[in-house]
Amino acid sequence: MSDKKPSNQIDIQLKEDVAQGTYSNLAVITHSSSEFVVDFVRIMPGIPKADVKSRIILTPEHAKRLMLALQDNIRKFESLHGKIKNVEESHSPQGPIMPMGFGPTGEA
Repeated sequence: MSDKKPSNQIDIQLKEDVAQGTYSNLAVITHSSSEFVVDFVRIMPGIPKADVKSRIILTPEHAKRLMLALQDNIRKFESLHGKIKNVEESHSPQGPIMPMGFGPTGEA
């Protein structure tokens, strides 16, 4: 038996620091004629400033593959866990209203 991998397989490695992930609750997507830029942001209640935690740059073809993969995974998720509640669409050109209600606020 050979230990060689088929030539069409890629050995993808996941480093420990990357495996932990980065939480994001907002994605800002922009594009040019040659690329899509997805900035992942973490916003917190009561803090008017938020930093980009990660930026991913994709070709249009890869952006479309990502969209199709997300659609497929959302369909699979919903078949197991039920429909994901939609965020209400706004009438602004910026797209959906962001759910900023993180729950009750209080003072300590």
